[in-house]
Amino acid sequence: MTKTDENLKAAFVGESQANRRYLAFANKAEQEGFMQVAKLLKAAAEAETVHAMNHLRITGEIKSTLDNLDTAVSGETFEFNEMYPEYIKTAKQEGNKQAAWSFDVANQVEQIHAKLYKKAIDALKNKKLLDKVDYYICSVCGNTVEGSAPNK
Repeated sequence: MTKTDENLKAAFVGESQANRRYLAFANKAEQEGFMQVAKLLKAAAEAETVHAMNHLRITGEIKSTLDNLDTAVSGETFEFNEMYPEYIKTAKQEGNKQAAWSFDVANQVEQIHAKLYKKAIDALKNKKLLDKVDYYICSVCGNTVEGSAPNK
C-alpha cells in the first residue's frame, strides 16, 4: 500500500467522522435555538460527505453490490464478535455504565445488520429482488427493523 493509499483511507475516516460530528453539533444548535448555525453545520457536514465519498471511490473499495454486501457483513461480524465485546468488557471494568450501554446496544444492532445483509446476499445470489419494505431505526439505540415500527 502506498503512502497515498494510506492517506486516502485516513482522510476518508476523518471526513466521515467530521460529517457525524457536525450533524451532532447541528442538532445541539437546533435545541439551543440557533437555527442558522445548525444550517451552516449541516451544510458543512454534507460537504464532508462529498469529500469522504471522493476519497473512498478513489481507493477502489466500492465494488459490486454483492462484494459490498460481503464487506459489510465482514465489518459487522468483526464488530459484534470481537470489537464490541472487548469494548463492553473494558467499560464495565472501568465502571463506565453509559459507555457499556452504548457499546452493548450497538453490538446487538450490528448482529441485526449482518442478518439483513446476509438476507440481501442470498436474494442476489438467487437472482431475486428483496421484498419492498420500509426499515425503521430507533433513535435511541439504533435498532433496525423491517416492515413496521415496533411499539417500543
